[in-house]
Amino acid sequence: MTAPPADYEARRTELRRTYMKPAAERPTSTARGIHHLALICSDVERTIRFYQDALGFPLVELMENRDYKGSTHLFFDLGNGNLLAFFDFPGLGLQPGVESIGSVQHIAISVEPAQFEALKARLEANGVAYIGPDRGISNSVYFKDPDNIQIELLREPLLEMGGRPLGE
Repeated sequence: MTAPPADYEARRTELRRTYMKPAAERPTSTARGIHHLALICSDVERTIRFYQDALGFPLVELMENRDYKGSTHLFFDLGNGNLLAFFDFPGLGLQPGVESIGSVQHIAISVEPAQFEALKARLEANGVAYIGPDRGISNSVYFKDPDNIQIELLREPLLEMGGRPLGE
């Protein structure tokens, strides 16, 4: 295991100074956005019930995976042209994921402040345990989906964190 730097903030300051240009000097991104984030689920119907019914993210497409015959590829609308997608891979005997380098730690999904309390109530009504808002994090709740993927719902706008615009 690699030892962490002795002074975290000094290291972050150095990285900002080296790599982060002021907003006015940054080039426009070469990307338009994330078309979809693709994850793996163990049960298509259970995933639909969780994301569409419990969270209110409409299922917008369901088709065969073009790369693996028999596998299903499904898409949920997260708003603003953002999609969350899942595959199942029947017959492959895949094991549950673990938090590790290169894995997904959590997916943070921005929700309208007016929807935040309603979504917490939906989680409670569906028996989904969550943590937050607490620990100094007043704008978020964290919970696990049926396949143990950690989700964060936060009531901050896109491109904001901790009440301030990102990158300024």
